[in-house]
Amino acid sequence: MSNNTIYQTPLSSRYASKEMAELFSPATRFRTWRQLWLWLAQAEKQLGLPIPDDAITQMQSHLDLTDSDFAVAAEEEKRRRHDVMAHVHAFGLNAPAAAGIIHWGATSCYCTDNADLIFLRRGLDLLLPKLATVVDKLSSFAMEHKDLATLGYTHYQPAQLTTVGKRACLWIQDLLFDLRNLTRARNDLGFRGVKGTTGTQASFLAIFNGDHEKVKELDRLVTQLAGFDYAYPVTSQTYSRKIDADVISALSSFGATAQRIGGDLRHLAATKEVEEPFEKDQIGSSAMAYKRNPMRSERMCSLGRHLANLSKDALDTYAAQWFERTLDDSAIRRIDIPSAFLTADILLRILDNVVSGLVVYPAVIARRVREELPFMATENFIMRLVALGGSRQEAHERVRVLSHEASAVVKLQGKDNDLVERVKRDEFFRPIWGEIEQLVDPTTFVGRAPEQVVEFVETEVKQALEPWVGRISGEVSQLNV
Repeated sequence: MSNNTIYQTPLSSRYASKEMAELFSPATRFRTWRQLWLWLAQAEKQLGLPIPDDAITQMQSHLDLTDSDFAVAAEEEKRRRHDVMAHVHAFGLNAPAAAGIIHWGATSCYCTDNADLIFLRRGLDLLLPKLATVVDKLSSFAMEHKDLATLGYTHYQPAQLTTVGKRACLWIQDLLFDLRNLTRARNDLGFRGVKGTTGTQASFLAIFNGDHEKVKELDRLVTQLAGFDYAYPVTSQTYSRKIDADVISALSSFGATAQRIGGDLRHLAATKEVEEPFEKDQIGSSAMAYKRNPMRSERMCSLGRHLANLSKDALDTYAAQWFERTLDDSAIRRIDIPSAFLTADILLRILDNVVSGLVVYPAVIARRVREELPFMATENFIMRLVALGGSRQEAHERVRVLSHEASAVVKLQGKDNDLVERVKRDEFFRPIWGEIEQLVDPTTFVGRAPEQVVEFVETEVKQALEPWVGRISGEVSQLNV
Protein backbone atom coordinates (compact mmCIF):
# COMPACT_ATOMS: atom_id res chain seq x y z
CA MET A 1 0.00 0.00 0.00
CA SER A 2 1.35 3.44 -0.91
CA ASN A 3 2.23 5.77 1.94
CA ASN A 4 0.06 8.34 0.18
CA THR A 5 -3.09 6.38 0.92
CA ILE A 6 -2.75 6.34 4.73
CA TYR A 7 -2.37 9.09 7.29
CA GLN A 8 1.13 9.97 8.42
CA THR A 9 1.99 12.54 11.04
CA PRO A 10 3.39 15.63 9.32
CA LEU A 11 5.92 15.90 12.13
CA SER A 12 7.97 13.11 10.57
CA SER A 13 6.72 13.02 6.98
CA ARG A 14 6.91 16.78 6.39
CA TYR A 15 9.10 18.65 8.85
CA ALA A 16 11.48 16.72 11.13
CA SER A 17 15.14 15.93 10.59
CA LYS A 18 16.10 12.46 9.44
CA GLU A 19 18.03 11.68 12.62
CA MET A 20 15.16 12.58 14.96
CA ALA A 21 12.57 10.74 12.88
CA GLU A 22 14.80 7.67 12.88
CA LEU A 23 15.28 7.82 16.66
CA PHE A 24 11.56 7.32 17.24
CA SER A 25 11.04 4.84 14.42
CA PRO A 26 9.80 1.28 14.98
CA ALA A 27 13.14 -0.04 13.74
CA THR A 28 15.05 1.87 16.43
CA ARG A 29 12.54 1.06 19.15
CA PHE A 30 12.49 -2.69 18.63
CA ARG A 31 16.21 -2.94 17.93
CA THR A 32 16.74 -1.26 21.29
CA TRP A 33 14.47 -3.83 22.94
CA ARG A 34 16.59 -6.60 21.44
CA GLN A 35 19.73 -4.83 22.60
CA LEU A 36 18.32 -4.64 26.12
CA TRP A 37 17.53 -8.34 26.08
CA LEU A 38 21.08 -9.04 24.94
CA TRP A 39 22.56 -6.90 27.73
CA LEU A 40 20.39 -8.68 30.28
CA ALA A 41 21.48 -12.10 29.02
CA GLN A 42 25.15 -11.10 28.96
CA ALA A 43 24.99 -9.80 32.52
CA GLU A 44 23.09 -12.86 33.76
CA LYS A 45 25.61 -15.15 32.10
CA GLN A 46 28.48 -13.18 33.64
CA LEU A 47 26.91 -13.70 37.06
CA GLY A 48 26.70 -17.45 36.59
CA LEU A 49 23.32 -18.23 35.03
CA PRO A 50 23.42 -21.13 32.53
CA ILE A 51 23.15 -19.23 29.25
CA PRO A 52 24.98 -20.91 26.33
CA ASP A 53 27.47 -19.02 24.22
CA ASP A 54 25.51 -19.63 21.02
CA ALA A 55 22.47 -17.93 22.58
CA ILE A 56 24.51 -14.76 23.01
CA THR A 57 26.00 -15.10 19.52
CA GLN A 58 22.64 -15.56 17.86
CA MET A 59 21.16 -12.59 19.71
CA GLN A 60 24.09 -10.41 18.67
CA SER A 61 23.58 -11.44 15.04
CA HIS A 62 19.89 -10.51 14.95
CA LEU A 63 19.58 -7.12 16.61
CA ASP A 64 18.32 -5.48 13.43
CA LEU A 65 14.80 -6.45 12.41
CA THR A 66 13.84 -7.38 8.86
CA ASP A 67 10.46 -6.68 7.29
CA SER A 68 9.70 -10.34 7.89
CA ASP A 69 10.48 -9.94 11.60
CA PHE A 70 8.06 -7.03 11.81
CA ALA A 71 5.37 -9.08 10.11
CA VAL A 72 5.88 -11.99 12.51
CA ALA A 73 5.70 -9.66 15.53
CA ALA A 74 2.60 -7.91 14.22
CA GLU A 75 0.78 -11.19 13.69
CA GLU A 76 1.77 -12.43 17.14
CA GLU A 77 0.70 -9.17 18.80
CA LYS A 78 -2.67 -9.38 17.07
CA ARG A 79 -3.09 -12.85 18.59
CA ARG A 80 -1.62 -12.14 22.05
CA ARG A 81 -2.58 -8.44 22.48
CA HIS A 82 0.87 -7.92 23.97
CA ASP A 83 3.60 -6.12 22.07
CA VAL A 84 6.54 -7.16 24.28
CA MET A 85 5.69 -10.86 24.16
CA ALA A 86 5.14 -10.60 20.40
CA HIS A 87 8.70 -9.34 20.01
CA VAL A 88 10.07 -11.91 22.44
CA HIS A 89 8.53 -14.51 20.14
CA ALA A 90 9.95 -12.91 16.97
CA PHE A 91 13.43 -12.59 18.50
CA GLY A 92 13.29 -16.20 19.65
CA LEU A 93 12.66 -17.34 16.08
CA ASN A 94 15.76 -15.41 14.98
CA ALA A 95 17.86 -16.73 17.87
CA PRO A 96 16.50 -20.18 18.71
CA ALA A 97 19.35 -20.98 21.08
CA ALA A 98 18.23 -17.99 23.17
CA ALA A 99 14.47 -18.50 22.86
CA GLY A 100 14.19 -19.92 26.36
CA ILE A 101 16.22 -17.23 28.14
CA ILE A 102 15.15 -14.01 26.38
CA HIS A 103 13.51 -11.70 28.93
CA TRP A 104 14.59 -13.98 31.83
CA GLY A 105 13.35 -12.43 35.09
CA ALA A 106 12.21 -9.25 33.38
CA THR A 107 8.88 -7.50 33.08
CA SER A 108 7.66 -5.60 30.03
CA CYS A 109 8.89 -2.29 31.41
CA TYR A 110 12.43 -3.63 31.44
CA CYS A 111 12.45 -3.10 27.69
CA THR A 112 9.83 -0.39 27.19
CA ASP A 113 10.90 1.94 29.99
CA ASN A 114 14.64 1.47 29.68
CA ALA A 115 14.33 2.03 25.94
CA ASP A 116 12.35 5.22 26.53
CA LEU A 117 15.03 6.54 28.87
CA ILE A 118 17.62 5.82 26.20
CA PHE A 119 15.49 7.71 23.66
CA LEU A 120 14.97 10.66 25.99
CA ARG A 121 18.70 11.00 26.46
CA ARG A 122 19.57 10.52 22.79
CA GLY A 123 16.84 12.95 21.80
CA LEU A 124 18.22 15.64 24.10
CA ASP A 125 21.71 14.90 22.78
CA LEU A 126 20.40 15.71 19.31
CA LEU A 127 18.58 18.87 20.37
CA LEU A 128 21.10 20.58 22.61
CA PRO A 129 23.83 21.26 20.00
CA LYS A 130 21.15 22.62 17.65
CA LEU A 131 19.93 24.97 20.35
CA ALA A 132 23.48 26.11 21.09
CA THR A 133 23.95 26.79 17.37
CA VAL A 134 20.84 28.98 17.23
CA VAL A 135 22.06 30.95 20.26
CA ASP A 136 25.48 31.41 18.66
CA LYS A 137 24.06 32.66 15.35
CA LEU A 138 21.57 34.96 17.03
CA SER A 139 24.39 36.38 19.17
CA SER A 140 26.31 37.29 16.02
CA PHE A 141 23.18 39.00 14.72
CA ALA A 142 22.83 40.92 17.99
CA MET A 143 26.43 42.12 17.86
CA GLU A 144 26.09 43.17 14.23
CA HIS A 145 23.04 45.31 15.00
CA LYS A 146 23.85 46.40 18.56
CA ASP A 147 23.90 50.11 17.60
CA LEU A 148 20.91 50.20 15.23
CA ALA A 149 18.28 52.26 17.04
CA THR A 150 14.72 51.06 16.65
CA LEU A 151 11.36 51.73 18.22
CA GLY A 152 10.69 49.87 21.40
CA TYR A 153 7.13 48.76 22.04
CA THR A 154 5.19 48.41 25.26
CA HIS A 155 1.51 47.45 25.01
CA TYR A 156 2.43 47.23 21.30
CA GLN A 157 2.55 51.04 21.32
CA PRO A 158 5.72 52.97 20.42
CA ALA A 159 7.93 53.39 23.46
CA GLN A 160 11.48 54.45 24.29
CA LEU A 161 14.02 53.41 21.71
CA THR A 162 16.06 50.24 21.98
CA THR A 163 18.34 48.67 19.36
CA VAL A 164 17.78 45.77 17.00
CA GLY A 165 20.64 43.91 18.68
CA LYS A 166 19.31 44.51 22.20
CA ARG A 167 15.91 43.13 21.22
CA ALA A 168 17.63 40.02 19.85
CA CYS A 169 19.32 39.62 23.24
CA LEU A 170 15.90 39.27 24.86
CA TRP A 171 15.29 36.26 22.61
CA ILE A 172 18.76 34.90 23.32
CA GLN A 173 18.27 35.13 27.08
CA ASP A 174 15.11 33.04 26.88
CA LEU A 175 16.89 30.50 24.70
CA LEU A 176 19.67 30.32 27.29
CA PHE A 177 17.05 29.48 29.92
CA ASP A 178 15.94 26.65 27.61
CA LEU A 179 19.53 25.50 27.11
CA ARG A 180 19.96 25.40 30.89
CA ASN A 181 16.67 23.56 31.48
CA LEU A 182 17.23 20.95 28.78
CA THR A 183 20.84 20.36 29.85
CA ARG A 184 19.73 19.79 33.44
CA ALA A 185 16.91 17.49 32.33
CA ARG A 186 19.36 15.50 30.23
CA ASN A 187 21.97 15.21 32.98
CA ASP A 188 19.36 14.19 35.55
CA LEU A 189 18.23 11.19 33.53
CA GLY A 190 18.95 7.81 35.05
CA PHE A 191 18.23 4.24 34.01
CA ARG A 192 15.39 2.05 35.25
CA GLY A 193 17.63 -1.00 35.23
CA VAL A 194 16.39 -4.45 36.31
CA LYS A 195 13.69 -4.01 38.93
CA GLY A 196 11.04 -6.65 38.25
CA THR A 197 7.27 -6.44 38.15
CA THR A 198 6.63 -4.02 41.01
CA GLY A 199 10.13 -2.67 41.46
CA THR A 200 11.16 -5.08 44.23
CA GLN A 201 13.54 -7.22 42.12
CA ALA A 202 11.80 -10.31 43.57
CA SER A 203 12.06 -12.28 40.31
CA PHE A 204 15.80 -11.72 40.07
CA LEU A 205 16.27 -12.57 43.73
CA ALA A 206 14.56 -15.90 43.00
CA ILE A 207 16.73 -16.53 39.93
CA PHE A 208 19.88 -15.94 41.98
CA ASN A 209 18.66 -18.06 44.92
CA GLY A 210 18.35 -15.17 47.34
CA ASP A 211 21.76 -13.65 46.60
CA HIS A 212 21.13 -9.92 47.07
CA GLU A 213 24.63 -8.93 45.99
CA LYS A 214 24.23 -10.66 42.64
CA VAL A 215 20.90 -8.89 42.05
CA LYS A 216 22.50 -5.54 42.79
CA GLU A 217 25.43 -6.40 40.55
CA LEU A 218 23.06 -7.41 37.74
CA ASP A 219 21.37 -4.01 37.99
CA ARG A 220 24.75 -2.28 37.92
CA LEU A 221 26.06 -4.30 34.96
CA VAL A 222 23.01 -3.74 32.76
CA THR A 223 23.00 -0.04 33.62
CA GLN A 224 26.66 0.16 32.68
CA LEU A 225 26.14 -1.74 29.41
CA ALA A 226 23.41 0.76 28.50
CA GLY A 227 25.86 3.62 28.96
CA PHE A 228 24.31 5.09 32.11
CA ASP A 229 26.22 5.96 35.26
CA TYR A 230 23.18 5.86 37.46
CA ALA A 231 20.05 3.75 37.93
CA TYR A 232 17.08 4.97 39.92
CA PRO A 233 17.35 3.25 43.31
CA VAL A 234 13.59 2.80 43.62
CA THR A 235 10.97 2.31 40.95
CA SER A 236 7.56 0.75 40.68
CA GLN A 237 6.92 -1.38 37.63
CA THR A 238 7.81 1.77 35.68
CA TYR A 239 10.21 4.60 36.27
CA SER A 240 8.30 7.55 37.70
CA ARG A 241 6.29 9.34 35.03
CA LYS A 242 7.38 12.54 36.73
CA ILE A 243 10.60 12.08 34.76
CA ASP A 244 8.65 12.32 31.51
CA ALA A 245 6.92 15.39 32.88
CA ASP A 246 10.26 16.92 33.78
CA VAL A 247 11.73 16.46 30.32
CA ILE A 248 8.59 17.41 28.41
CA SER A 249 8.07 20.49 30.59
CA ALA A 250 11.53 21.71 29.58
CA LEU A 251 10.71 21.03 25.94
CA SER A 252 7.33 22.74 26.32
CA SER A 253 9.01 25.80 27.80
CA PHE A 254 11.20 25.96 24.71
CA GLY A 255 8.04 25.70 22.59
CA ALA A 256 6.76 28.85 24.30
CA THR A 257 10.08 30.58 23.54
CA ALA A 258 9.72 29.69 19.88
CA GLN A 259 6.20 31.14 19.86
CA ARG A 260 7.47 34.35 21.45
CA ILE A 261 10.28 34.82 18.93
CA GLY A 262 8.04 33.90 16.01
CA GLY A 263 5.41 36.38 17.15
CA ASP A 264 7.93 39.22 17.35
CA LEU A 265 9.27 38.40 13.89
CA ARG A 266 5.75 38.35 12.43
CA HIS A 267 5.07 41.82 13.82
CA LEU A 268 8.41 43.10 12.52
CA ALA A 269 7.61 41.66 9.09
CA ALA A 270 4.28 43.49 9.09
CA THR A 271 6.06 46.81 9.70
CA LYS A 272 8.75 45.84 7.15
CA GLU A 273 11.58 46.41 9.65
CA VAL A 274 12.96 42.85 9.80
CA GLU A 275 12.04 39.85 7.67
CA GLU A 276 12.75 36.16 7.70
CA PRO A 277 14.48 34.74 4.58
CA PHE A 278 12.35 34.74 1.45
CA GLU A 279 13.61 32.60 -1.42
CA LYS A 280 13.77 33.64 -5.05
CA ASP A 281 11.00 31.32 -6.24
CA GLN A 282 8.98 31.31 -3.01
CA ILE A 283 5.26 32.14 -3.31
CA GLY A 284 3.64 34.08 -0.49
CA SER A 285 0.02 33.77 -1.58
CA SER A 286 -1.84 31.85 -4.28
CA ALA A 287 -3.99 34.92 -4.93
CA MET A 288 -1.89 37.96 -3.94
CA ALA A 289 1.33 37.52 -5.88
CA TYR A 290 3.09 40.44 -4.19
CA LYS A 291 2.88 39.01 -0.68
CA ARG A 292 5.88 37.96 1.41
CA ASN A 293 4.17 36.08 4.19
CA PRO A 294 6.36 35.11 7.19
CA MET A 295 5.46 31.43 6.82
CA ARG A 296 8.48 30.16 8.76
CA SER A 297 7.65 32.31 11.77
CA GLU A 298 3.99 31.38 11.50
CA ARG A 299 4.91 27.69 11.45
CA MET A 300 7.14 28.32 14.45
CA CYS A 301 4.21 29.80 16.36
CA SER A 302 1.91 26.97 15.33
CA LEU A 303 4.25 24.16 16.33
CA GLY A 304 5.47 26.05 19.39
CA ARG A 305 1.88 26.19 20.60
CA HIS A 306 1.57 22.43 20.12
CA LEU A 307 4.79 21.74 22.02
CA ALA A 308 3.94 24.13 24.86
CA ASN A 309 0.66 22.31 25.45
CA LEU A 310 2.21 18.82 25.68
CA SER A 311 3.42 19.50 29.22
CA LYS A 312 -0.14 19.18 30.51
CA ASP A 313 -0.46 15.70 29.01
CA ALA A 314 2.73 14.61 30.75
CA LEU A 315 1.65 16.05 34.10
CA ASP A 316 -1.81 14.52 33.85
CA THR A 317 -0.32 11.13 32.96
CA TYR A 318 1.99 11.25 35.97
CA ALA A 319 -0.84 12.25 38.30
CA ALA A 320 -3.16 9.51 36.96
CA GLN A 321 -0.84 6.63 37.85
CA TRP A 322 -2.13 4.37 40.66
CA PHE A 323 0.18 2.65 43.12
CA GLU A 324 2.81 0.56 41.31
CA ARG A 325 1.47 1.15 37.79
CA THR A 326 -1.57 1.49 35.57
CA LEU A 327 -1.54 1.05 31.81
CA ASP A 328 -3.39 4.27 30.98
CA ASP A 329 0.03 5.86 30.52
CA SER A 330 0.97 3.64 27.60
CA ALA A 331 -0.94 4.88 24.57
CA ILE A 332 -0.55 8.57 25.32
CA ARG A 333 3.21 8.24 25.89
CA ARG A 334 3.58 6.54 22.50
CA ILE A 335 2.15 9.73 21.04
CA ASP A 336 3.46 12.50 23.29
CA ILE A 337 7.12 11.59 23.79
CA PRO A 338 7.96 11.29 20.06
CA SER A 339 5.74 14.29 19.33
CA ALA A 340 7.57 16.48 21.86
CA PHE A 341 11.01 15.62 20.50
CA LEU A 342 10.04 15.79 16.84
CA THR A 343 8.37 19.15 17.37
CA ALA A 344 11.31 20.59 19.30
CA ASP A 345 13.64 19.37 16.55
CA ILE A 346 11.49 21.01 13.88
CA LEU A 347 11.38 24.30 15.77
CA LEU A 348 15.16 24.34 16.08
CA ARG A 349 15.51 23.68 12.35
CA ILE A 350 13.17 26.58 11.60
CA LEU A 351 14.93 28.87 14.06
CA ASP A 352 18.31 28.01 12.60
CA ASN A 353 17.04 28.66 9.08
CA VAL A 354 15.46 31.97 10.06
CA VAL A 355 18.25 33.45 12.19
CA SER A 356 20.81 32.45 9.54
CA GLY A 357 19.09 34.71 7.02
CA LEU A 358 17.30 37.52 8.87
CA VAL A 359 16.99 40.62 6.69
CA VAL A 360 17.10 44.03 8.41
CA TYR A 361 15.83 47.20 6.71
CA PRO A 362 17.61 50.17 8.38
CA ALA A 363 15.88 52.79 6.19
CA VAL A 364 12.43 51.55 7.19
CA ILE A 365 13.48 51.39 10.84
CA ALA A 366 14.83 54.95 10.65
CA ARG A 367 11.61 56.20 9.07
CA ARG A 368 9.51 54.67 11.82
CA VAL A 369 11.81 56.19 14.43
CA ARG A 370 11.40 59.60 12.78
CA GLU A 371 7.63 59.24 12.95
CA GLU A 372 7.63 58.79 16.72
CA LEU A 373 10.87 60.25 18.05
CA PRO A 374 9.77 63.91 18.04
CA PHE A 375 7.19 63.17 20.72
CA MET A 376 9.78 61.32 22.80
CA ALA A 377 12.28 64.16 22.37
CA THR A 378 9.98 66.82 23.84
CA GLU A 379 11.24 66.14 27.38
CA ASN A 380 14.75 66.90 26.13
CA PHE A 381 13.47 70.18 24.67
CA ILE A 382 11.91 71.15 27.99
CA MET A 383 14.95 70.23 30.07
CA ARG A 384 17.29 72.12 27.79
CA LEU A 385 15.14 75.25 27.81
CA VAL A 386 15.01 75.22 31.60
CA ALA A 387 18.80 74.81 31.73
CA LEU A 388 19.07 77.95 29.61
CA GLY A 389 16.87 79.92 32.00
CA GLY A 390 13.41 79.32 30.56
CA SER A 391 10.22 78.48 32.48
CA ARG A 392 9.54 74.77 32.82
CA GLN A 393 5.76 75.28 33.01
CA GLU A 394 5.64 77.56 30.00
CA ALA A 395 7.86 75.18 28.02
CA HIS A 396 5.60 72.27 28.97
CA GLU A 397 2.51 74.14 27.75
CA ARG A 398 4.12 75.14 24.44
CA VAL A 399 5.22 71.54 23.85
CA ARG A 400 1.74 70.25 24.71
CA VAL A 401 0.05 72.56 22.19
CA LEU A 402 2.51 71.85 19.37
CA SER A 403 2.41 68.09 20.03
CA HIS A 404 -1.37 67.99 19.74
CA GLU A 405 -1.21 69.98 16.52
CA ALA A 406 1.38 67.60 15.06
CA SER A 407 -0.62 64.59 16.22
CA ALA A 408 -3.68 65.90 14.42
CA VAL A 409 -1.68 66.23 11.20
CA VAL A 410 -0.56 62.59 11.51
CA LYS A 411 -3.94 61.14 12.47
CA LEU A 412 -6.39 63.33 10.56
CA GLN A 413 -4.43 64.20 7.45
CA GLY A 414 -2.21 61.13 7.17
CA LYS A 415 0.91 63.28 6.87
CA ASP A 416 4.34 62.92 8.46
CA ASN A 417 5.02 64.01 12.01
CA ASP A 418 6.05 67.69 11.72
CA LEU A 419 6.55 68.46 15.41
CA VAL A 420 10.25 69.24 14.98
CA GLU A 421 9.49 71.68 12.16
CA ARG A 422 6.86 73.36 14.33
CA VAL A 423 9.39 73.73 17.15
CA LYS A 424 11.88 75.23 14.73
CA ARG A 425 9.30 77.84 13.68
CA ASP A 426 8.16 78.77 17.18
CA GLU A 427 10.08 81.76 18.61
CA PHE A 428 9.70 80.40 22.12
CA PHE A 429 12.16 77.64 21.22
CA ARG A 430 14.72 79.92 19.52
CA PRO A 431 17.30 79.34 22.31
CA ILE A 432 17.56 75.66 21.36
CA TRP A 433 17.11 75.84 17.58
CA GLY A 434 20.79 75.18 17.04
CA GLU A 435 20.69 72.09 19.24
CA ILE A 436 17.52 70.45 17.96
CA GLU A 437 19.22 67.96 15.62
CA GLN A 438 21.39 66.79 18.48
CA LEU A 439 18.40 66.61 20.81
CA VAL A 440 16.55 64.31 18.38
CA ASP A 441 19.55 62.11 17.47
CA PRO A 442 18.21 58.51 17.86
CA THR A 443 21.52 57.25 19.23
CA THR A 444 21.07 59.42 22.34
CA PHE A 445 17.79 57.67 23.17
CA VAL A 446 18.97 54.05 23.39
CA GLY A 447 20.60 54.29 26.79
CA ARG A 448 23.13 51.50 27.40
CA ALA A 449 21.58 49.13 24.88
CA PRO A 450 24.76 48.75 22.74
CA GLU A 451 26.90 48.22 25.83
CA GLN A 452 24.41 45.75 27.27
CA VAL A 453 24.61 43.67 24.07
CA VAL A 454 28.39 43.46 24.21
CA GLU A 455 28.46 42.68 27.92
CA PHE A 456 25.74 40.04 27.64
CA VAL A 457 27.22 38.27 24.61
CA GLU A 458 30.78 38.33 25.91
CA THR A 459 29.89 37.08 29.39
CA GLU A 460 26.58 35.22 29.79
CA VAL A 461 26.37 33.84 26.26
CA LYS A 462 30.04 32.95 25.99
CA GLN A 463 29.95 31.08 29.28
CA ALA A 464 26.76 29.20 28.37
CA LEU A 465 28.17 28.11 25.01
CA GLU A 466 31.55 26.93 26.30
CA PRO A 467 30.45 23.28 26.68
CA TRP A 468 29.28 23.29 23.06
CA VAL A 469 32.42 24.64 21.41
CA GLY A 470 33.22 22.28 18.56
CA ARG A 471 29.60 21.13 18.23
CA ILE A 472 28.14 24.43 17.00
CA SER A 473 27.33 24.11 13.33
CA GLY A 474 28.07 26.77 10.73
CA GLU A 475 25.68 25.15 8.26
CA VAL A 476 22.16 26.40 7.66
CA SER A 477 19.26 24.00 8.27
CA GLN A 478 17.39 23.42 5.02
CA LEU A 479 13.64 23.08 5.39
CA ASN A 480 11.85 20.32 3.51
CA VAL A 481 8.90 22.58 2.73
